[in-house]
Amino acid sequence: VQLQASGGGLVQAGGSLRLSCGGPARTFSTYIMAWFRQAPGKEREFVAGIRQSRGIKSYADSVKGRFAISRDNAANTVYLQMNGLKPDDTALYYCAAREGSLIKTQTGEYPWWGQGTLVTVSS
Repeated sequence: VQLQASGGGLVQAGGSLRLSCGGPARTFSTYIMAWFRQAPGKEREFVAGIRQSRGIKSYADSVKGRFAISRDNAANTVYLQMNGLKPDDTALYYCAAREGSLIKTQTGEYPWWGQGTLVTVSS
């Protein structure tokens, strides 16, 4: 499963970015999709996840109310809208996919990963 993430960049604190991640056309709608991030010197951490349909989502406490995950199965794409960005949000952001019915927060639960896209938030 190939995933392609994009949309990172440099933004000032308080600004917004939208990340995108494209997946395989035939099977994208069958996967739970998630975003993780990894800051320099830190472990990769869960940011947000979304189930295949019905809009069931999960967020890390650190991003609740600021970030929104969504998906468009017709376009084989998952998005992460990031508002109110803070310097602490600076990290490489990865999209990930897994089969099943539960949104997991552990990296080991996701067998497929996209390349990271860098988000840098300046103060």
